[in-house]
Amino acid sequence: MGIEEYGGGQTPQSDVLVVTTNDVPGYTVQQVIGEVFGLTVRSRHLGSQIGAGLKSMIGGELKGLTKTLVETRNQAMERLVAQAKARGANAVLMMRFDVTEAADVGTEVCAYGTAVILART
Repeated sequence: MGIEEYGGGQTPQSDVLVVTTNDVPGYTVQQVIGEVFGLTVRSRHLGSQIGAGLKSMIGGELKGLTKTLVETRNQAMERLVAQAKARGANAVLMMRFDVTEAADVGTEVCAYGTAVILART
């Protein structure tokens, strides 16, 4: 796997800025729209489960599961941005991820934050 498969985040062309901070230097919050989130649930692939089980015996990174989690987080983030944009926001502040097991059949990933309208100061 190349380095591009291990990461995520936004492209420079994104319409909605997403940050993990309370504010953005050089900008002021004109309007708080409210909480937004993007949610996805992914089941585990049988092949990756078997591979992960074998790998756990000898140690090391579970690359198949890492790739799946990156894809899942990116999908949750895309849904977060789509919801913020649909509500008229141009930014999401305090973005976080929440990851939980979903009924022993998959992993739920939720990206959430506060949708706002920012203006340059």
